[in-house]
Amino acid sequence: MPQEHRGAAGRGGSVLLAFWIAGTLALAPPMATPAAAQTLIDPQSGGTAGAVDRLVGGIISYVRWPGIGRGTGLATCTVGQPALTSALGPKVPGNQPPLTNWRATAASIIGGQPCDVIYLGQMPVADRRRLIDWVRYRPVLTITDVDPDCLLGAAFCLTRQGDGIRFAMNIDAVTRSKLAVDPRVLQLARPDRGGA
Repeated sequence: MPQEHRGAAGRGGSVLLAFWIAGTLALAPPMATPAAAQTLIDPQSGGTAGAVDRLVGGIISYVRWPGIGRGTGLATCTVGQPALTSALGPKVPGNQPPLTNWRATAASIIGGQPCDVIYLGQMPVADRRRLIDWVRYRPVLTITDVDPDCLLGAAFCLTRQGDGIRFAMNIDAVTRSKLAVDPRVLQLARPDRGGA
């Protein structure tokens, strides 16, 4: 009998430990994985905007949407005022169909405007929060260029550094999305790769 009692107490301790770990993780800040500069800014290839387009296209090439097969066009939506580009036009490598690019608002996306990729620029904090809350657990890729620490909820965060564009990945946002993000996306960070 005493042995059973110790076992029950051990299980109770394990349950408490599990709750403590879950609570700690829930309260922890989102984890961002930094990645090194990948895409150099080349004035003859569109400058900063061209580098952003190549990097965003490279990221998209490593993501799979449920129910959308390879070769199916995706809709990208730019919300707010981006810091690194005035008009997003990602270039997905390989034999991919062109992306449809839209300007949108948080309200239009939440209201049903189809967007597979949302590029978040500078926007009111309340709109950003509503949009990030709405995107959670949906198959939508979020990318921003106004959150260098990648703590505001986007899956990927771009920033200019020196003569290149760097990105960070918010593991929490990627995990909550219903997207399959190939971990090889971090290969984009290898400086010897020379562009997406």
